[in-house]
Amino acid sequence: MNKFEIVLILNPELATNVLNKEVENFKSMLDTHSAKIINEENWGLRELSYNINKFKKAFYRFFQIETSGSIVKEISKELNQSENLIRYIFIKVKKHQELPTKLNHEKK
Repeated sequence: MNKFEIVLILNPELATNVLNKEVENFKSMLDTHSAKIINEENWGLRELSYNINKFKKAFYRFFQIETSGSIVKEISKELNQSENLIRYIFIKVKKHQELPTKLNHEKK
């Protein structure tokens, strides 16, 4: 099993219930593909470094998972179909960083 860290950047105009539904859909997608969620953080509404699709802010979610590398391509295909997801990134790591992350500390 490989270790990955994932950041989802979601539309800032989403209502709380829609945002939570998107996150739950992502978690169920991981579960469907036998990926194990190790940790998760909500980084909240943050300023973007540059405008993406005319948005200046977005909701950030951070996940640490374990899964095989071949599953990442399948999950990416499904994520590309979400209209509420602005961007996402999968980063393969040797060891998960300790939580809470620096970004979560900055939020407080």
